[in-house]
Amino acid sequence: MKTVLFALNGSYSHTNLAVRAIGAHLADFGIQTVIIEKSLKDTRLSVLESLVREAADVYGFSVYIWNVNEMMQFASEVHALLPKAKIVFGGPEVSFENESFFESHPYIDHIITGEGEEAFPALCKALADGKEIPKIIMPMPSADFSESGIYYDRIGERPHGLVYYESVRGCPFSCAYCLSSVTEGIRAKTLEKTLDDLLRFEQFDDIRTVKLVDRTFNFNKERAKAIWRALSSDAYTKEYHFEVSAALLDEESFEILRNAPKGKFRLEIGVQSTNPDTVSAVDRRLDTEKTLNALKTLHEHHNLHLHADLIAGLPYENFTRFGKSFDDVYGICDVLQLGFLKLLKGSKMRHDAEKYGIVYSPYPPYQVLKTNELSFSDITRLHAIDAMNDRFSNSGKFDHTFPYLPLASGSAFGFFDGLRAFAEEKFSCVEIARLPQTEAFRLIFAYAQTLENVNIEEVRERLALDFLLGETRRLPDFLHTQTVSAEEKREILTRVPANIRAGCEVVRFTWLAETPVIVDRVGRRMIK
Repeated sequence: MKTVLFALNGSYSHTNLAVRAIGAHLADFGIQTVIIEKSLKDTRLSVLESLVREAADVYGFSVYIWNVNEMMQFASEVHALLPKAKIVFGGPEVSFENESFFESHPYIDHIITGEGEEAFPALCKALADGKEIPKIIMPMPSADFSESGIYYDRIGERPHGLVYYESVRGCPFSCAYCLSSVTEGIRAKTLEKTLDDLLRFEQFDDIRTVKLVDRTFNFNKERAKAIWRALSSDAYTKEYHFEVSAALLDEESFEILRNAPKGKFRLEIGVQSTNPDTVSAVDRRLDTEKTLNALKTLHEHHNLHLHADLIAGLPYENFTRFGKSFDDVYGICDVLQLGFLKLLKGSKMRHDAEKYGIVYSPYPPYQVLKTNELSFSDITRLHAIDAMNDRFSNSGKFDHTFPYLPLASGSAFGFFDGLRAFAEEKFSCVEIARLPQTEAFRLIFAYAQTLENVNIEEVRERLALDFLLGETRRLPDFLHTQTVSAEEKREILTRVPANIRAGCEVVRFTWLAETPVIVDRVGRRMIK
């Protein structure tokens, strides 16, 4: 029997952990398996051709809100071309379907509604033996998760870039918008097993980041602290990404993280809202003030990359109150991700949508369109604010101007909302992502000139430094700063090694230093 496991990712940088977990277990059963991993950016015909070329007996589709429509189309086409092949769907987007699902999707033979590591090989074996199998398979949780390893080494893969690893299943919290709210219990690999697994990634030189997909990595404080201590050593050379609850961090956790090598850890922290009524309505049992204080403490040392999340569209949070949540978090993290509520199948929030006046799209990803507190116009306005924040604060291309400028203006949320309106009126800018980079600098400088309480010359200099460090073109006229004499430039450049001198510029930034600074444009750094 030949099996294909098919993953369709949102971008080329993503990988799918589920197909690797199932693939490793299929290999243990001696079942011939091919993993086909594509991106939504790949052409439809090339993806279909790669699936049909394998002429497998069983096709397993890994289905999520971002790929379900495409997966349905590919499944129907594979069925039309290979009518004898069995098509099996699994993943959160199909885990709450019933028998009526097969009436509208007759090309799908089975659904696995839970963990597939053991269920999928059992299904393949039953098919090979000619046994009768129910269309909906509801497996028990995987019995060997705690010993499952990293998968990549069991399927003969040479991973690169970013890879995923799971050390915990389940979550101690029951947030109403999350599917973790419908599952009970937590299963975790032991401290020793987790560290052994993470050490196995050292055999792959091309891996840059290991992202742990655990919902709340530090649910057990002592376990988390021991792992962070070990990963801080030279034996572990990758960058490690954790989703943590900041409210669960204690003083010892702060001390360990404070002393971690710079660039070793990335922490993702879900704040979602700082409105107590909102937090209560979605069953988040977290101390918001403690979370914010923890973010501030972690951010002060600048050795961690901090990613904080907010969700727009939650109950009892109107446009103005969401702005307060935004201002509470902005500036105390490296990336502020503004997400929009999605009413996932099976979630408590979807069940309670009418109670809160939530209108959401009937199509994946089931995103909120309006609520009792937010109009559709408010939602679209928030999307534009999100785009501005992503382009300027989250992109990392304006690090000396952001978050300085929004914070100097008084309200970061007000800054981005004003920038949105200014861009539409003065720059006829509908999609900020398409604005050329030089024009993006021009937009920020022009908008800053309309603001009170900002030092416009410091803004000009900060923008100039960001331009010199991030762009290859000549500094535009509107960003020219105080001049440095030719004689002074020659004298200063003698301090720079000859092999990089041609790529350096000498610039005077009054806010940064009393004397001119050297900017290495090739190396994208300042030389003291």
